[in-house]
Amino acid sequence: MQEIYTDKEILTDALSAEKAATGNYNTFANECVHDNVRNAILHCLEQEHSIQVDVFNMMHARGLYPTPAAEQQKIDDAKQKFAQCVKNI
Repeated sequence: MQEIYTDKEILTDALSAEKAATGNYNTFANECVHDNVRNAILHCLEQEHSIQVDVFNMMHARGLYPTPAAEQQKIDDAKQKFAQCVKNI
């Protein structure tokens, strides 16, 4: 019997895989001793971020990853919080 996966299941799996890959590449780049290897890993990381954005945009466009607008009060609170962080530096 053949299992059929929905677009949402396939794209959710792809997005999860991309998030894991970017996390791993970031860790690898941080731990590279040799510049040539680090640059190669950073190039891979950039490509993975691009793929992640493509998958996210595809999901968002199909209504599979809704992103509700932020409430203005939450935006103002975040601005105030991070403005304080900058002042403390």
